[in-house]
Amino acid sequence: MAEITPIQIGPYRIGPDHAPLVIAEAAVNHQGDFETARRMVYIAHAMGAHIIKFQIHVLDNEMLRDTPQSGNFAEPLYVTLDKTNFSVDQHRELKQLCESLGVLYLCTPFSRVGADILEELGVAAYKTGSGELTNLPLIEHIGRKGKPMIVSTGMCTVEEVGETVALLKRLKTPFALTHCVSAYPTPYDRVNLGMIGKYRDLFSVPIGLSDHSRGIYTAIGAVALGACVVEKHFTLDRQQPGPDHPVSIEPDELSELVTGVDAVFRARGSDREIFPEEQEIVAWARESVVSEVAITRGSVITKEMVWVKRPSPGPGVVAAKDLGKVIGKTAQVDIPKDSQIRWEQLNA
Repeated sequence: MAEITPIQIGPYRIGPDHAPLVIAEAAVNHQGDFETARRMVYIAHAMGAHIIKFQIHVLDNEMLRDTPQSGNFAEPLYVTLDKTNFSVDQHRELKQLCESLGVLYLCTPFSRVGADILEELGVAAYKTGSGELTNLPLIEHIGRKGKPMIVSTGMCTVEEVGETVALLKRLKTPFALTHCVSAYPTPYDRVNLGMIGKYRDLFSVPIGLSDHSRGIYTAIGAVALGACVVEKHFTLDRQQPGPDHPVSIEPDELSELVTGVDAVFRARGSDREIFPEEQEIVAWARESVVSEVAITRGSVITKEMVWVKRPSPGPGVVAAKDLGKVIGKTAQVDIPKDSQIRWEQLNA
C-alpha cells in the first residue's frame, strides 16, 4: 500500500497515524434559528467535537426553483433551504464564536458563489457534499483555491470517485475522502464500511466516514478500519420536524462518539507481547505441572500421577505445555501431593 500523506486542517492533521476527527454536522438542524445554531456550537464544543459544520446556500446560484425533494423533506427543497439559510454576517459570527471556543468552523458550499463567500470568510478548508462529487466544475473551482478539502462520496460509483480524485490530484489540492451512503437513514447492511479500506488502497489519500445510519455504532466501527475522520448529523432534539433530525445524534451521543472514536483509535495497534500491565496476572493465570498424588523417590511418573493447575510456573518449574515430557521420567526425590513439579526432581 502506498504511503498516505496527511492533510492539515487548522490545528489538525488528518491521516492514518493521527487521532481521527469528529465532525458534528449541523446542516439545517437549527431550523434557521440563529440562537439555536449558536447553542449547537457551544454544545458541540462541550461534547468534545473537533469540528462543527454548517451549510451555506446561494439558492439561485445552485438550483432551479422546481428542483424535486426526497422523501425526508416535507416542503420543496428550495423552500426548506431558503427558510433555514443564514446570512454571510451570521456565518461570520458563527465562525468567530467557534474560534473563541477552540472548535473548528467548517461550512459546505453548494455553488461557486457560496464557495467564494467562504473564501472571503477565511475558512480553513472546504467540505463538499456527496451531490457535488460529480460536479467537476465546482470541485475544480474550489480545488483551485488551494485549501484542503474533505470530499463526500455518496450516490456515486467508484469510477466517479476516481474522476474527482484524478482532478484534485492534478490540481495538487490536499484532500481526504469520506465514504458515504446518502440514504436517510442508511440501513446497516448498506453502510459498507469495507469501502474505507478499498478507497485507501485505490487512491492513497486519507479516508473517513460521513455516516447517515442510526446511532454511533458504525462511525465508531469505521475507526477500527482506518477512518481518519467521522461525520455525523448533530441535533439538540431528534424529535423536531425536519429532514435530518431522525438520523442525527443528540449531545450525549456526540460525547459518546468522541470518546469511542478516541478509544478505538488508541486500540488499533498490532503489537503482541507480554505487556507490563499483564505481568502480575501472568503470576497466577498460567498453569504448572503438579502432583495429583504423593510420588515416592524412584517412581516412574505416569499420567495418573500428574496434571496441570495454577499458579504459573516459576524458574525451574515444569510448565503446563511440557506435561507430556514429564510422563515416563523417574522421581529423584519424594514429591508431596499437590506440589509443583520441578525439573531438578526428575531424571534427565
